[in-house]
Parts: sequence; C-alpha cells; structure tokens
Amino acid sequence: MTTNATAFQPLLDSIAEEAPVYYGQGKVNSSIPGLARVDPKQFGIAIATLDGGVATAGAAKVPFSIQSVSKVFSLCLALDYMGEDLWTRVGRNPSGQRFNSLTRIEQEQGRPMNPFVNPGALVVADCLVERAATPIHTLIGFLRKLAHSQRVGCDYDVAKSELSTAFRNYAAASLLKEYGNLHGDPRAVVGAYTHFCAASMTCVELAKAALPFANDGKDPKTGRQVLPPGRARRVNSLMLTCGLYDAAGDFAYRVGLPAKSGVGGGIMAIVPNRMAIAVWSPELDPLGNSVAGFAALERLTRDGDLSVF
Repeated sequence: MTTNATAFQPLLDSIAEEAPVYYGQGKVNSSIPGLARVDPKQFGIAIATLDGGVATAGAAKVPFSIQSVSKVFSLCLALDYMGEDLWTRVGRNPSGQRFNSLTRIEQEQGRPMNPFVNPGALVVADCLVERAATPIHTLIGFLRKLAHSQRVGCDYDVAKSELSTAFRNYAAASLLKEYGNLHGDPRAVVGAYTHFCAASMTCVELAKAALPFANDGKDPKTGRQVLPPGRARRVNSLMLTCGLYDAAGDFAYRVGLPAKSGVGGGIMAIVPNRMAIAVWSPELDPLGNSVAGFAALERLTRDGDLSVF
C-alpha cells in the first residue's frame, strides 16, 4: 500500500472531474444565512500523508466554514482540561436522533449521547468557556498549530449570521443548564460554540490539521506529541461511530473511515498510519452531509484501497 501523496493525484483529478455530476442533488444549508450565500457548485479535496506529501484537486485552497468538524478539535481541548472526567457529562454512543434534537436531552436527563451532537458539543464548549481565558482564540490557535498555517481564522460574518438564527442551540443550552450540565451562562456558551463552528479553513489546511489523528497523536512535521498517546485512537473511534450524524453507519459501510462532517459541506477523514483527507462541497443531503463529498470519499477509499475494514 502506497503512502505517497503523488500516487493519488490521478485519482483525485478524476474524482474532481466527476464531482459536477452531483451538483443539484443536495441543497446548501439554509438555516445559517452566511452559509446559504455560498456558491453551491464548488468541490475541493486534499490528502496529506505522514511523509509530508500533499495532493489536491479542485477548490482545495478555497477557505470554507468547517462547522461541526470543529467539534473534533474542541473535544481534544476539553479532554486536555478535564481528562476522563469529561465523560461523566457526555456519553460516547450514537444518538439515533437528529444532531440538534431537544427531546434527546430530556430522555437522557441532561447528559448528551456524544460530543458530536449539538448538545454534547455545547457541554464541550462549556468546559472551554469555564477554563480557557479566550476560548475562541484557544481553538483557532490550536487549529493554526496543527495546520501549520496562520491563515486559519474565525469567519466572524458567518458566526454573526449563525447566532442570529441559533434559537435551537439556545434552547438546548438552557435545557442543559436546567439539568445542571452547563456551568456557564447559556448565551456565552452558545456564542463560543458558534464561533468554533465558524472556523475557516481550506481542504489543505484541514487535512494537515487532521494528520495527528492518523499518527497516534504526533505531528509528523515536527515529531512533537500534540495529542496524548491513545487519544487519537479514541477520538477516531468516536468519529467512526458518531461523526456523520445519522449517516454514520452508512458511511462506515460505504467509506469505512473515521470521519467528521459539517453543514458547511466539509468532511475530514482519517486513514490511520497513512494519511488524512479533507473534502468540501457545499450541497448537503437531508442528513446534513455533503453529497459530492460523501461520494468522493466512497470512490477514494474504494479505488485507493483505504478502508480500515
């Protein structure tokens, strides 16, 4: 099995050429005004290998709002602060309901099923609000360090537009507060969470930032242990079981990689011990995952023999 990025270039070029076939089969996110304005007919893909190689196709250097992909990185920061105690406040199982479900909060008595559904990510954000002096800058700094790019930042226009329609997240935070599982002010927590989601990255930057998850927590460029030993494996397991909303099982069947998606149209995927992949295309299927991105990863893992199974 090759781990040379350039060997995948012809396949990436072919995937990008095929991507327009999927245009029109989904819709851009309309609940967040800043995302609704994005040109839907875009596609980018990048792979970053552990030897430092990068291969790209399409709009791989166009910044986009990573949205829920940020939940992977905020989770790692919360684990830095709280360690295994975090799991007393949030579970590690698929939810079986929509990622923004309020009824699930009541069913679970205020303990969200996993850190990738919105209520779970709000608990994670609460941990950062409570412990980090500037939680937004802390997350952006972490992403910049992992991606080796100072261009990574927060799209404040997207964040502002998202906050203008964040009624369900405010309701979720209030419910969590009622159950005693939110320590901070709900508005402050939703504000931090929303700015995390508004992190802006390119496919190249996101693939590079994801490399430690393919390398047992080590940054392959510097050799530094940026995640504690074992954490990458555990976070990868959560991505595999919970990372694609209610399509996690279908994604595992068709793609076979730990991954996390976001309603900005991005998907980050991990090939342990080999590479990280980032794909972006704004049109989403009914479950909130990129139509062209999902199809691209299915073909990449099939033709490139990358599935973990």
